[in-house]
Amino acid sequence: MAAAGRSGIRLELRGSGVANVDSGLPVLDHLLERLAQCARWDLALEVEPGTGEAEVAEAGRALGSALAESLRSGRGYGFASMTSAEALASVVLETSEEPLVVTNVDLTQARVGGLGTDVARRFLDRFAEGACVTLHVRLLNGTDTQHVLEAIFKALGVALAQACTTEGGRE
Repeated sequence: MAAAGRSGIRLELRGSGVANVDSGLPVLDHLLERLAQCARWDLALEVEPGTGEAEVAEAGRALGSALAESLRSGRGYGFASMTSAEALASVVLETSEEPLVVTNVDLTQARVGGLGTDVARRFLDRFAEGACVTLHVRLLNGTDTQHVLEAIFKALGVALAQACTTEGGRE
């Protein structure tokens, strides 16, 4: 596993969707495993223990940084809508000189994994910075927090797989 700041990450874009994630937050581990499955990437990620908020931020930064070059050399843009039970989420992304996350999802009151912050927003902000992307996340339907998060991360995985694709196929 290659070192990346306070984390170790190994990412194989020509994988089969196998993931081994230890971010320190089981709910985030599950979401990143779903992202890798939907992208059909092999992902190994380990984050140095710290506060929950710091672990979420570091996981986002590490994954974004690991994908930055593939996004620049690939298509650089992607779109997907995915479901998880009653939740339906859409993700559109494009490489950008000014990383940005725009979303209508507010999970600040949902104490996911025992954290009092919006886990998804913190992760996505750091991911966008590390990957240098503009990321639009829309929740089209859904009220169950776990389903909403899963739909977002599945859509992100599919959109990222598209964005990392080169003209001749997969990266």
